Amino acid sequence: MTIKEYSQDQLAAQPIGYWSGVANEIIVGSIRAALAEEGLTQPHWWILNHVAGAPGQWTRASLTVKLSPFDRQDTAFEAVYADLASRGWIAELGGGLTLTEAGEEGRQRARDRNLKVHEQMHNGVETADYVTTLNVLRRMITNLGGDSDLP
Repeated sequence: MTIKEYSQDQLAAQPIGYWSGVANEIIVGSIRAALAEEGLTQPHWWILNHVAGAPGQWTRASLTVKLSPFDRQDTAFEAVYADLASRGWIAELGGGLTLTEAGEEGRQRARDRNLKVHEQMHNGVETADYVTTLNVLRRMITNLGGDSDLP
């Protein structure tokens, strides 16, 4: 896949808000489409990954507090927990959430789908350029008073 080349002056005159918005839409849309093939949403994915990373450590309430700042969909987290429980993917043992074997299998399938999107997105992008891009965006966020810490 080729990308049209422009001069540094032409690119420097471009509005970052527009381009970061377009990037967000296509990247998040591609990830959401991949997850939807598994019948999942991003909040499903977030919950599965957090629970897998710290079995028994998260309660529904504590995980909802952790994930809510990243939610741009007004997610009803209780409905997502209920869906994962009805699939038999999560269980609550002693108040803490754990993945079942089926939940881990589903998480791995979703992970594989996401990896394909990430590989496609990173095609032709050097790691150093990716890091520079993130640091530039983080600097802009900080300059405007936002929180540029990693999630």
